[in-house]
Amino acid sequence: MNAEFESIEFEALDGFPCELKHFKSNNVSKGPVLLVHGAGVSSMIFNPPTPNNIIFKLAEEGYDVWLENWRGSIVLEPNEWNLDEVARYDHPAAVKKVVELTGAKEIKAIIHCQGSTSFMMSAVMGLLPEVTLIISNAVSLHPVVPAFSRFKLKALVPLVSRFFDYIDPQWGLSPPDFKSKLLLNFVKATHWEKDTTVGKMVSFTYGSGFPALWELENLDKKTMDWIQYEFAHVPLSFFKHMQKCVKNGALVPVADGSPDYVSEAPRTDARMVLFGGKKNKCFLAESQERTFAYLERARPGFHKLYLLDAYSHLDVFFGKNAHVDVFPKMINELNNG
Repeated sequence: MNAEFESIEFEALDGFPCELKHFKSNNVSKGPVLLVHGAGVSSMIFNPPTPNNIIFKLAEEGYDVWLENWRGSIVLEPNEWNLDEVARYDHPAAVKKVVELTGAKEIKAIIHCQGSTSFMMSAVMGLLPEVTLIISNAVSLHPVVPAFSRFKLKALVPLVSRFFDYIDPQWGLSPPDFKSKLLLNFVKATHWEKDTTVGKMVSFTYGSGFPALWELENLDKKTMDWIQYEFAHVPLSFFKHMQKCVKNGALVPVADGSPDYVSEAPRTDARMVLFGGKKNKCFLAESQERTFAYLERARPGFHKLYLLDAYSHLDVFFGKNAHVDVFPKMINELNNG
């Protein structure tokens, strides 16, 4: 199956230009599903070079597949965003655009990493009334990171911010200046895993592992080569916001003195299905466990949690066996509604 997409521009509620990708399928018998990517990548992170990827599997099941490029996407203009902006402006506009274009009264969503944190913020604020089911991977409302990641957020982010506005894993292929070359050499000297140079830059940027975002044994060679070109710029402004959230123990607005996003019961009727890789070294599986406990307190027995023994962070979506181990669980939850 070849992946053919229609590109549709839309404006976030503050006017920032974003984009939807619509997968062209002749097999649509069910409603729309919106896929939401993480930081420093694009919607194409869900489209690895395999006929078994999540887009194709959803389409085979009859779903109308939509992908959101919110302001953190590497295909859009670089900008110094934070999670509050994405939650208030991008996701509500994307959902409304999908509803407008499809005529559907309800949609479902599969969300990952910072697409997940920001989308969940939108949901608990009551900004996504059209969304009835949310499948979240890796982290939702409670970011829990390894000890070394806490150190990096507290000590290295302020240091790196003195020299860079953005970190770009593409420097692993072509560092543009002297300071990026210095950073690349530092990463090469401290990351000994058998990953690509871009993969090592990704691990330095996002986690504590070697590698941080996937288990190498879960990736085939074709996917490892492909992933080198799927990561690019991410602003330090995001890491500053995440440092505050990690310190708080739950997502909190940038503005000082504001209550965090779990201080009240969620203002949404959507059912939440949380996935967490037990080997995740970017956000620990405890992240999803804490959010599940928060959701259970508000509505016991309604939501669901899956912890995946053999998976990390992104290999949940492009691991070579994800179509066997993970996607059937997600599709079953979509079908259950």
